[in-house]
Parts: sequence; C-alpha cells; structure tokens
Amino acid sequence: MKHIVSSALALALSSTAVFAQDALPQQDNEWFQAAQAELAKKADRQPITNKAKNVIILIADGNGVGTNYATRLFDGQQKGGYGDEHVLPHEAFPYIALAKTYNTNAQTPDSAGTGTAMHTGVKTKAGVLGVDASLNRGDCSATEAASVANASEIYSAMGKSVGIVSTARLTHATPASVYAHSADRNFEADSNLPEGCDQKDIATQMLDAFEAGRLDLALGGGRRNFVLKRDGLVDEEGKAGRRNEEDLIARAKTLGIAYAWDDATAADLPLDGTPVIGLFESSHMKYEADRTGEPSLAEMTEMAIKSLQNNDKGYFLSIEAGRVDHANHAGNLARTVRDGVAFAEAVAKADELTNDEDTLIIVTADHEHAIAFQGYAGRGSNILGLSRQINPNGTEALDEPNLAQDGKPYTTAGFLNGGGAILTEDQDWFGTRPQITEEEATDIDYVQQALIPMSSETHSGEDVAIYAKGPWAHLIDGTVEQNYIFHVMHHAATAE
Repeated sequence: MKHIVSSALALALSSTAVFAQDALPQQDNEWFQAAQAELAKKADRQPITNKAKNVIILIADGNGVGTNYATRLFDGQQKGGYGDEHVLPHEAFPYIALAKTYNTNAQTPDSAGTGTAMHTGVKTKAGVLGVDASLNRGDCSATEAASVANASEIYSAMGKSVGIVSTARLTHATPASVYAHSADRNFEADSNLPEGCDQKDIATQMLDAFEAGRLDLALGGGRRNFVLKRDGLVDEEGKAGRRNEEDLIARAKTLGIAYAWDDATAADLPLDGTPVIGLFESSHMKYEADRTGEPSLAEMTEMAIKSLQNNDKGYFLSIEAGRVDHANHAGNLARTVRDGVAFAEAVAKADELTNDEDTLIIVTADHEHAIAFQGYAGRGSNILGLSRQINPNGTEALDEPNLAQDGKPYTTAGFLNGGGAILTEDQDWFGTRPQITEEEATDIDYVQQALIPMSSETHSGEDVAIYAKGPWAHLIDGTVEQNYIFHVMHHAATAE
C-alpha cells in the first residue's frame, strides 16, 4: 500500500514538472491569458511609501459588496456589456481589504458609529458622533468627557485643509462624524436638542469648525438646519428652516465664507482656497436619477479638490454618496445603482485630479443593506429586471424568465426586508406575489419584492470592501476592524 501511494505521488510530481516546463493545453484560452496578464501586473507592483500630502476617503453609504455588485452590473449593462465583466473605477485600485462594520453595541451598525470609526480611529455605539463607547446615547452631559479627536481636528492641526462633500445633509451621520461631537446623531439643529441638553447642535458645530479653521469646505444638503424657522423666514427655494436661534448662513457670510445654494451659484464659487459652504437642498440632495439644479457628486468632488489643493501642506477630504443608502432603504434598486454609478464617477474624478505619489485614496462603505440575489440567472439578465434562464448552448441568457414554485417570474435582485413585502390589504401576512413583467421591474420607481415587511429596509452587518491606492495603500489588506481605516490614513499622512 505504501509503495502504491509513493508511486502515485511521484507520478503527480512528474506531471507538475512537465506542465511547469511546457505550455499548458489551455494557454490560448482568453480567460487563461487574462489571468496571466493580471498576475504579471501584480507581480511587478511596488508599494508607495512616501508621506501622503493629501488623503481622500470616499464612502458610498450602504454600498456593501452586494450593492456594489448590483452597481457594477448596471453600469456595465448600460455600457452594452453583460455587466459582470465590467470594472468600476475603484475596483481597479491595487489594494483591497474587508472591514468589519459592527458598532460596539450593535451587530448591525448605523452610520454614526461607522463614520466615527473611520474618522476618529475608535469604534463606538450606534447613533453617536465623535465620542467613545463610554457615552450612553442621548446623554448630553457626557459628550465632552467622552469626546475623541476627529478628522477635522487632527488634520487641521497638521496644517492641512479639511473638506467634506455629501449628497446627504451635511449634518447627517457620515459627514458630521468628520467634525462633530454629539450624544445623538439626530441633534442636527438646535430645535432637535432635548430640554436641558448643554451640547451644541451639529449645524452650529460645523460653523464653529469653520471659524476655528478646522473646516475649509463643505458641499452637500441640509440647508434647513442652518436657517431660522421663525418669522415666516424661508430659504432660497421657499422652504422653512428648523433653527430656533441664529441664522447660520448669515453667520457664515460674516465670517467671509463663500456660499452657494444651487448649481448656478456653485459655478461662481471661488476655488482659490477661500472657505466655501454649498447647501444645495433643504434636506438631502436629490437622487442622481432626479437631479436638477444642483451639482453632481463628481462635480462637487472636482470643486473640493481644486479648492483644497491651494494649501501647500495638503488636505484631508471626506466624500459621501449618501443617497445610495436611502434608495436601498426605500427598496428602490433603480435609484440605488444610479447613485452608485454617480459615486463611481466621483471616484474616477478624484483619481484623475490627483497623483498616486502624494495622495492616498481610500474607497469604502460604512455598511451593507439586506439586498439579495436570487435564482440561477443567465448571463446578461438585467440586474433591475427579471431573472432569465441560463443558456446551455451559448453565453447570453435565454429570453424565458426563471419561475418560482408559484409559477411566477422574479427579479434578479430583491431585499430580505422592506416596503416591497407581500401583504394583503388588511396587512395579513398571507399575501400573494403579483405577476411582474420586465417593463414593471425596470421602472425607475419599482420597489423590489421583499421577504419581511418593514416600513424601511434595514442595514445588514456583513463586511464591506475597502479599496486603496497611493502612499501606504498596501496597508489595506486582509480582514480588519473598520476603525483601522483611520489608522492607515493617519499613518500615511505622518510617515517619515
């Protein structure tokens, strides 16, 4: 028996040696050759260990691996391909890792806790900003004692300019985690503060950061939290404010901050290093599919880089595609992927305007959503449409849809929970699925079918990807805690 095993091993080793010396029979296969080219490129890769003059983090809120996959297919299919072979700009970055997104008290995280992890270097509880886990959410009296240094404080102390860009409100969780310390993410305006709370509201903290020189540029939504709500005052679009005290836009102007509220006024903003605030909507900015009268995320990214790069000591810039998250919450994948593509365009713009030798770019998400991909979809099945049958005799899927046991077709993607759950009119749990067509499924307003009924689809807790390029990007590797991202950025900016 021992002799038989030894002979078999010798034969295997002999075969391996032959293949190592001679051409493999599949050497002319296109997939084989593409993989060999990728291997050669990676084998020649050398890490960059210069100090990073500039640090840019781009965060697509809610854009986990699954949502990113949906965006990849959508963008590729819009460009005439099958979709799965497509490469988004950040997917071409040389270094990648996975981040564990949980908050200290939540298996499934929220964006305040995750934003704090990435912008301060410590994990904390869900729903709090710029504080450690010693604070109980809502306890204003503990905010000061629990505060940790955030990105605006850390990078401005290095002499760098600091900017934030978001399609959400600038006082919302992710952008606010750059500059604010708050016992609750919802304390966006002073009218949101509970009685007896002695911490400042988040919008006031943003203006304080500008006045202190810790923030130099802020572009996004959320105008209502800067405008007074009394005396019938309204903003430029006729919408009421939410502030009890102090018009913060007026304060910004007295501080010499250039202000814009739409795409026309944004085009007139000075990009010479003058402090800049753009508030392009009363609440969140429009979905990319509905955008009118306001700049795109890529346009805001370009404005931010051109403005911040006037500082000889460099800059820190945090960019958020906030509405990827909101469309997921709505179960509306058609808008999710369009905002995902807008995010990819912002990544491409940031890459185009910077140099790998002096700028670290990190692309990631704060968390994923309860998105799911179902059935055995043939190649080329519309990511927004019906799952089509695999073609056994070719590449592209057959025209016939896959059918569930109820005899009805289903979409390629769905959600495990949300507003698309199947319920009867009296909210009985025993509803039936409607007969769905390709035209209905690909409509911009279509809400994906879901399993568990929820008024709003929820986050999920799985890991998210981190993509990186530039100085010290090779430290983005393996499976890491989400707060590790901060430490890579800080190391890159301070390395000798």
